[in-house]
Amino acid sequence: MGDTEPQTAGGKVLWHFTMSLDGFVAGPNHEMDWMMTGISFRPDLVEEYVETTGAVLGGRDGWDAFPDAGNTYGGAWKGATFVLTHHPEDAEPADGVTFLSCDLAEVVRIGLAAAGGKNLEVLSPTIGRQLLELGLIDEIDLHIAPVLLGEGIRLYDNPGGEPVRLHRVGDGDPTSVVNVRYRPTGTAKKSAAETVPGD
Repeated sequence: MGDTEPQTAGGKVLWHFTMSLDGFVAGPNHEMDWMMTGISFRPDLVEEYVETTGAVLGGRDGWDAFPDAGNTYGGAWKGATFVLTHHPEDAEPADGVTFLSCDLAEVVRIGLAAAGGKNLEVLSPTIGRQLLELGLIDEIDLHIAPVLLGEGIRLYDNPGGEPVRLHRVGDGDPTSVVNVRYRPTGTAKKSAAETVPGD
């Protein structure tokens, strides 16, 4: 299966992440260094999201780990940033950032209004899960990276919850499985001949 069609600016609530093959969007303490090497993206991908994103929404944990509103898409994107928090009074003020403490439907209304017809990107696993449960996510847009992290912050963590069925966007059967095939690289790679004991 090839890459998806480019994202468009349609005033959508877009849950957007790069995710490891085993389902993590960040390391244990919101570490993102695993994305810095060994991963490549389509050459025009960043520009695509810079053009189609009108506002971004994140959570307080992610904000406290990376309090740099000017660095979305490497600093190429400029727009309204919203951070949802239970305690806006102790948040460090930042230019272009609004700290919100209201219900999720109101957060989406505010974010879409600020996006001005472009997409509101949700950059929080927790908020994304809650919006999904409320029926407020229009699309989930994932870039699956060829790496296994083994631990960290999952895209979707809902123990005891019911499975959420999804339809794949694009041509073909929307319920079909996406097939990928990878080989280990570097020190993890050993041929079958190397692992079989000698005579």
